[in-house]
Amino acid sequence: MNEGVGMITRLPDDDELRERGHAQREVVKRSALSRVPKDGRDPMGVLEAQNQDRVPDLLPLRRERMSASVFTFYRGTAAIMASDLAEEPDSGIYVASCGDAHVSNFGFYGSSQRSLLFDLNDFDEAAWAPWEWDVKRLVTSVVVAGRATDRDPDVVADAARGTVRAYLRALEADSELDPVSRFYLHFDAASAREGLDPQSQQVLDKAAERARRRTGDRAARRLTALDDQGRVRFVESPPAMTHADEQMIPAMQEAITNYLASASVDVRLLMRQYRIVDAARRAVGVGSVGTRCYLFLLQDGDGHSMILQAKQAGRSVLEEYGHAPQPDELTETIAINGEGARVVGLQHILQAQSDPFLGHLPGLVGDFYVRQFHDMKGGIEIDTLDDIPFRRYAAACAVLLARAHGQSGNSPEILGYAGKGKSVVRNLVEWAYAYADLAEKDYAEFLG
Repeated sequence: MNEGVGMITRLPDDDELRERGHAQREVVKRSALSRVPKDGRDPMGVLEAQNQDRVPDLLPLRRERMSASVFTFYRGTAAIMASDLAEEPDSGIYVASCGDAHVSNFGFYGSSQRSLLFDLNDFDEAAWAPWEWDVKRLVTSVVVAGRATDRDPDVVADAARGTVRAYLRALEADSELDPVSRFYLHFDAASAREGLDPQSQQVLDKAAERARRRTGDRAARRLTALDDQGRVRFVESPPAMTHADEQMIPAMQEAITNYLASASVDVRLLMRQYRIVDAARRAVGVGSVGTRCYLFLLQDGDGHSMILQAKQAGRSVLEEYGHAPQPDELTETIAINGEGARVVGLQHILQAQSDPFLGHLPGLVGDFYVRQFHDMKGGIEIDTLDDIPFRRYAAACAVLLARAHGQSGNSPEILGYAGKGKSVVRNLVEWAYAYADLAEKDYAEFLG
């Protein structure tokens, strides 16, 4: 990593970075990126190891959600893929990575200006890793999702190739920007639809409208009700939603106080106008089911409600199972502030704009990060897309991933390694198909 502002040493220019990437081909051939490990794998062992630290009564729900289809199974297996990637050659060119960049981890959310943005939206596994790991996870998700929806093989192959090409083209375009311009680059709902065919625009518009309706106020109305004493409380729906022990409320109030130490001063002032009136444990996602997640119901003096979500943050699978070495700065941050600080820090890097309430806290049971619940979050259901929108959506995800990776400042090095791109496209798509085959076998073993 560069030493940064204030150092006398001259920083490398783009040409030097491209040359460095080109030279890396001699260290790791691009053909090596197609190599998939098949011996010595223990995918069920990885899942079982993850279960050891999870809430036992939620494990059946995790299994139920992962059993729904091969694609939902794939969504829950970031650790398995990281374990497999650790056994393969890699490019050696590291970037701040999402760690779980499948097609369902992109979507809409509200900015602090209340506009609707389209970007990566899951950072639980974020850490530093070789750039191609995220791309492999994304392209494989395109193949798995395409097969799971019985699409024509030519459509799936075209979408897979188009995903890698879109990533490289976007990386090239972003690399021509200066760092500040690249930092401000973002995609709102309006700009995301530009250049799309009418069918794809219609899909995007419908998804955006659904996201706009998913506000915190709506969540509070749908998830709460008055109890016998006239108090607003969460409505239980076991096992996905259960009340936290009332004896934990004081501890949770203290946790919110600790969280505010990581929040900006304006959020700290705002939060003085609210107090916790209820808390519940909620199961979220697919791969995350079993980790601890709490919803805090807060109210001001006039009874206006808001909901914050505190989600447990464990070690990134990129580090724990992928054994990717992490920068000293990140390691030190985790040592001082916990894994929640990792999630928050990497989210700020990878996402163009982030939730102003984003923060972290140690305590409760492990490390946590905090954000608003819902707040215009929404996504596109990949299995509902026709073929043209399917291909467009996959390419759009690749563009967003390239923007995220571009923040690391070494896009020219990746491009120097990729060259004209034909070899990288061919090898990464070949890898994705081989890994999709493995995922299908793992799914069959999972179902038993």
